[in-house]
Order: sequence, then structure tokens, then C-alpha cells
Amino acid sequence: MIKINIEKLLKKKKKSKYWLCQNMNITSRNLNRIIRGETTSISFRYIEEFCSYLNCTPGELIILEKDDSKTSN
Repeated sequence: MIKINIEKLLKKKKKSKYWLCQNMNITSRNLNRIIRGETTSISFRYIEEFCSYLNCTPGELIILEKDDSKTSN
């Protein structure tokens, strides 16, 4: 499962989701949907902006977590 690591990066930078929304001109609803993994895609523009404002790389922003509910046979 792919996760967007926004909340940890915000905490590290000591910034709020509100601050990020204001700077990126994104609604809090859309940001929360991205954070919760409720979106099926994310534009490169958003990835670039997240990395710019959070001072991170795409590899720090996007993490891959094992999905233990899926088993391989």
C-alpha cells in the first residue's frame, strides 16, 4: 500500500495542515483525502509542491507499506 507521509513531515517541520493548505492553495478536504489514502491518483505538480514546502524528496514523501491482509500463494 502506498502512503503519503505528509503528517510526519509536517510535524518534523513544526507546521500545520492549515499552513500547507494556505501555501499550496489546496482545500483541507482534499489534503485530508490524500493523507488518508482516499485518492486514486496524485499529480506530479502536487508531489513537487509537497516536496518543496516540506523540504523533502519524493522518496521521503511517498512510502510503501506492506499490506498484511494480502497473502501470496
